[in-house]
Amino acid sequence: MTATDPALTALAQGWCALSLLHGRIEAHIERALQAGHDLSVREYSLLDVLSRQHEGEGGHLQMKQVADAVVLSQSATTRLVTRLEDRGLLERYLCPTDRRGIYTNVTDAGLRLLAQARPTNDAALREALDDAARNPELAPLVRVVESLKAPVPAMGA
Repeated sequence: MTATDPALTALAQGWCALSLLHGRIEAHIERALQAGHDLSVREYSLLDVLSRQHEGEGGHLQMKQVADAVVLSQSATTRLVTRLEDRGLLERYLCPTDRRGIYTNVTDAGLRLLAQARPTNDAALREALDDAARNPELAPLVRVVESLKAPVPAMGA
């Protein structure tokens, strides 16, 4: 295969379309969450991921798992956790069985904000997908996104 191979060119165009769709959706949701709830997409995602934790075996996520879930480096995730902790939306505590481990939980205030922001997130996602569906280059990708009904995989799986 060469750089001018039609298969590579089509693949690159497909990747560009996917990247464009992602960027448009994320920017639309970002504006809506910032305006309505003073949250970024990453902050919303972190609150959402951490709100799904539970007590018992495998119930709490390690920071690497959280970083993977919100698609950030571990250091960026730590900074994000610190910002939300400073706002009273998260709290950290030592793992009771391993003093080296630190867990992060969503506070009641964080859960309330997440519940308020979820409809905004969902509506902005729907609006962004509807807008993208009107673009002939993005419409096939929107159809694929809308057809996905698979549950989010468990962290570390």
